[in-house]
Amino acid sequence: MTTDRIVRIVAGAMVMLTLLLAHITGQVNLGSLSWLWLTAFVGLNLFQSGFTRFCPLEIILEKLGVRRVQ
Repeated sequence: MTTDRIVRIVAGAMVMLTLLLAHITGQVNLGSLSWLWLTAFVGLNLFQSGFTRFCPLEIILEKLGVRRVQ
């Protein structure tokens, strides 16, 4: 596993953990629709891309002609 993948996994886990802790302590209501669901989506994508190497934004950027770091 590369450092890039570990960074994605840890970053995604931290985003999801902070949302969960904010919800548990009553600071955030994740039961209603809000912009925090976008944050949850980004966190989940970061987390899963660390394991699967599937990242929708990478695919979009490659189709737009952005070079991939090798």
